[in-house]
Amino acid sequence: MTRKYNFCAGPAALPLEVLEEAQRDLVNWQGSGLSVMEMSHRSSEIVGIATEAEKDLRELMGISDDYAVLFMQGGATGQFSAIPLNLLGDNRAADYVNTGQWSKKAIKEAKRYGEVNVVASSEDDNFASIPAFDTWKLNKDAAYLHYTPNETIGGVEFFWEPDVNVPLVADMSSTILSRPIDVSKFGLIYAGAQKNIGPAGLTIVIVRKDLLGKAHPLCPVGMDYQVAAENESMYNTPPTMAIYLAGLVFKWLKKLGGLEAMEAINRRKAEKLYSYIDGSGFYANPVEVASRSLMNVPFTLKDESLDKAFLAGAEEAGLLNLKGHRSVGGMRASIYNAVPEEAVDALIAYMKAFAEKNG
Repeated sequence: MTRKYNFCAGPAALPLEVLEEAQRDLVNWQGSGLSVMEMSHRSSEIVGIATEAEKDLRELMGISDDYAVLFMQGGATGQFSAIPLNLLGDNRAADYVNTGQWSKKAIKEAKRYGEVNVVASSEDDNFASIPAFDTWKLNKDAAYLHYTPNETIGGVEFFWEPDVNVPLVADMSSTILSRPIDVSKFGLIYAGAQKNIGPAGLTIVIVRKDLLGKAHPLCPVGMDYQVAAENESMYNTPPTMAIYLAGLVFKWLKKLGGLEAMEAINRRKAEKLYSYIDGSGFYANPVEVASRSLMNVPFTLKDESLDKAFLAGAEEAGLLNLKGHRSVGGMRASIYNAVPEEAVDALIAYMKAFAEKNG
């Protein structure tokens, strides 16, 4: 079997070890005579799989009993609606930080449900930096502050948490499980699974329990956090196969040594790639050094007319999905947890060869 290196921003690479285990169990999970995909979500097997996945996620991230862990659907985009519907309450106003395309989408959707105060924006900087915290115009009476710790398109990442006196809400879709965080600093964390957790279809919501029970009367029942928590994420049929695969990824991370070990690998991968780009004279990264993402590395070629040739050659070399987002162009290497270090080494070797040929 020949596997290629997948640098897609999402759905993204999954650990080979996880895929192989899922393959072995696909038709007959642990001698049950059924595939996980065929099991009732009310069965003891699926309930057990979900319970164990939650337990392992809590252990990896240090999630206390003060928080509910919910397995939901609709992706992060669904949460752009669910968050204001659940958290605005009688306040009807919230703070948002604009650091890229995903922040903008969250802001646009939140405006449908209440007042949005954009406390800071790096749009004038073409989203190449993180606004200094002392410039933020915070509303002390906001229902919550929302930010996106890692922007996949622009490749900017927060390496600090905003210190605010309202619940802190974070879209961690592209950075969750890449390094340790202090969950206790957050009111709510949410993440689409398809980057660092598992396949598309599952959305993780980690919400402090004192924030439950505040949903707007018109909040759809499938988006109500309290309903999901009271029913242990089984109010309706959850994405059972995605939960199962996420659980395997959690065990893979634990076997690796947890998030501290994962962070060391991720930093090494990112530092290799940025170091080569900066010293090449042929490639460039537009993001300020202090805000460069560990997960998503956008870069441009010295001559953009070479873009098509670069991508064609990369595919021939088994390096897939390097085309930058349509809104910014160029290239982008997403080097999430499951992208092995040898993939980054192979990418750098190809970039060197291409630059030598075309420089």
